[in-house]
Amino acid sequence: MTQTDVDADAKRLTTGDFVLAQDPFALFAAWFEEARSSESEDPNAMALATVDASGLPDVRMVLLKDADAQGFVFYTNTESRKGEALAANPKAALAFHWKSLRRQVRVRGLVARVSDDEADAYFQSRARMSRIGAWASIQSRPLKDRATFEARIAEITTQYEGIEIPRPPHWTGFRIMPLSIEFWADRPFRLHDRVIFTRQAANEPWVSQRLYP
Repeated sequence: MTQTDVDADAKRLTTGDFVLAQDPFALFAAWFEEARSSESEDPNAMALATVDASGLPDVRMVLLKDADAQGFVFYTNTESRKGEALAANPKAALAFHWKSLRRQVRVRGLVARVSDDEADAYFQSRARMSRIGAWASIQSRPLKDRATFEARIAEITTQYEGIEIPRPPHWTGFRIMPLSIEFWADRPFRLHDRVIFTRQAANEPWVSQRLYP
């Protein structure tokens, strides 16, 4: 994009005429910044949909931890159900819904792990008890009772007392590299505004199309 295009996009984002925007990442960043000011709880919450090896879909809420022109990043246990689903089929969809703004963003794309350096840096930024929890929780596996979990937490706490807690080998981040991003904004009488950006590959330019609501 030329500087003229960037300036024009900025004006569209601030005037609300988002369906004419050219850069979906810039549009998402503008909406997300508004959501951070408007949403009282977890503006970075997003529904993550995956498909397991049998083709059965699943969905759950996770937290967005980074978003830029490369994609949307979240972190998890790779041995969890979502981790196993992404290993079997590295494709996913996301949905953001900001009720206070009456807006929605949907993302579909390919998935890849973040680098070890990225994962290490984010892991060390977490609260110490969250790092302990990443070791203590055998995510998605059957748990006999709460006492068993608390015993594991106590064991890990003792093991790493007074020393740095390393990132578990089964814990990392995933980046959804979008092939489509759709923006939806509420209008009276369900006469909403929608625009979808699509591309054939992650390194190709975006094509936008306004949609009927």
